[in-house]
Amino acid sequence: MGEFKDIAHLIRLAGVFLLGLILFLVFRSVTIPKSFGRYGPFRGAALVELSSRPLAFAGHEACENCHPDVAALKAKGVHKSINCESCHGPLAKHADDPGTVKPVLPDVAQLCIRCHSENIAKPAGFPQVNAKEHSGGQACNTCHQPHSPGFDAGGKK
Repeated sequence: MGEFKDIAHLIRLAGVFLLGLILFLVFRSVTIPKSFGRYGPFRGAALVELSSRPLAFAGHEACENCHPDVAALKAKGVHKSINCESCHGPLAKHADDPGTVKPVLPDVAQLCIRCHSENIAKPAGFPQVNAKEHSGGQACNTCHQPHSPGFDAGGKK
């Protein structure tokens, strides 16, 4: 009679696990998108959703086509591999209608520090500054040409 009692506990325990498994599968089928797993561990519909969004970035080619003087200056300096919109933000609307949509010029005091503030994790030789000590509170473009920082604000090396 003692063994039957133990088997009843095992049957109840198996029932609880089975109920938990059923609840998990129902929850999973409700929460996981149908396209999940079509391309590996990703949502297959994500590509369609992303491609339906409006473009925000124009690409550096669009900037260089209208601003060849800035592109030429930038090509001489250390920022030549940094795309325009990394600093200036998304400019697709400006590229589509440059006469009406004017881009906001970045606050160079905050912008330059994003990359050039002192940090021991940055590679050796990467230009780093303590902004307060280096500039005395002045904006970076007072002394540096942002598109080609090796040049001074007047465009001279």
